[in-house]
Amino acid sequence: MSTDRRQRLKLLWQGVFLALLIVGTIFVARHREEDVKKVQVETAYQEEQGFVFGTVYNIKYQYNGSLKKEIEAELQKVDNEFSMFNEHSTVAAINRGEQPQRSKMFEEVYQLAQQVNKDTDGAFDITVAPLVNAWGFGFKNKQMPTPQQVDSLLQIRSQMDFAAIAKGYGSDVVARLLRAKGIHNFMVEIGGEIVVAGKSPSNQAWRIGVTQPTEDSLAVNEDYQTVLQLTDISMATSGNYRNFYYQGGKKYAHTIDPRTGYPVQHSLLSATVLAKDCAVADAYATSFMVLGLDKSKELLARHPELKAYLIYTDADGNLAVWQSDGLK
Repeated sequence: MSTDRRQRLKLLWQGVFLALLIVGTIFVARHREEDVKKVQVETAYQEEQGFVFGTVYNIKYQYNGSLKKEIEAELQKVDNEFSMFNEHSTVAAINRGEQPQRSKMFEEVYQLAQQVNKDTDGAFDITVAPLVNAWGFGFKNKQMPTPQQVDSLLQIRSQMDFAAIAKGYGSDVVARLLRAKGIHNFMVEIGGEIVVAGKSPSNQAWRIGVTQPTEDSLAVNEDYQTVLQLTDISMATSGNYRNFYYQGGKKYAHTIDPRTGYPVQHSLLSATVLAKDCAVADAYATSFMVLGLDKSKELLARHPELKAYLIYTDADGNLAVWQSDGLK
C-alpha cells in the first residue's frame, strides 16, 4: 500500500472518529439535560404548615418528599426545653423551683441569652418573666402592678422567659435539619422569625415583607412597609403595635424594660434585624425595642455583622425609617 493511500485512510478514520465523538457528546449532553429536567420535576418545593410555640409555622423547601414528621420532631425538642406553656419543659421545671438536668440545646440558648444580655447592658434579659406577667403580657394575667410590686420583682428574678429567642432558635433548628438533608433552597418561618437559603420557587431571592407598624391588636393588618429580597440569612422582627392595651388613657406595650421594670415608652415601633443565625436576630430585635432608636444605632455601629430596618415615629408623629447601609 502506498504512503499516500495509507495517509488518506488515516485521515478517513480520524474523520469518522471525530464524527462519532461529536455525536456521542451531543447524545450525552441531551441525556444530561433530560436528567436535570427530571430532577427538577422530582424536587418540587414542599410546603408545610402547623402550630408551635403558641404561633404558626410555614416552611417551604425543595425536596422530593415531605419532611413534616422530622420537622415537627425537631420543633418538639425545642418546645420541651423552652415552652412555659409545656409543664414538662425544662424552663417550666426551673420556674417551679426544680433543678432539672440541662441539655446541650438548653445551654446553647442560655449562653447566647447571657451574651446578648451583656452586650446590651441588660436590655435583653430572660429573667424578665415575673415582670411581663405582672403587667398582664405573660402566661398569667394580673392587675397592673404598683410601684412597690415592680421594685420587689426587680429584686426577685428567679423565673426564665425564652419567648424572645425560642422562635428564632426553632427556625435555626429546622434550617439545620434541612441543610443536613442536602437541601439548599428553603424558607423557614415561625411566628415571623425567618431563615432563608438559596432561591424561592420563582428561582429568585426570597421576598420577605416587613409589616407596617400600625395598631393592630387583632393581627389582621396585611400592609407592608417594605419588601426585602433575601437569601442565605436570618431575619426577626419585634414590635409594639400588636400586643398592647390602654388603661387610664395611657398605652402600655408588651415590651418590658428589664432594667426599670416598666413598659418601654419611646418612638421605636418596630425593629427588624438580619443576622447569620435567627436566634441572634430574634434576641437583638427584642433588645432594640427596649433600647430605642438612638441606642440601637449605637449598638449596630459596633456590630457590622448585624443589619437592621427600624421603623419609628418622627417629631411630627409620622412613620419614619432608619436602615443599615447594607440594606439601602
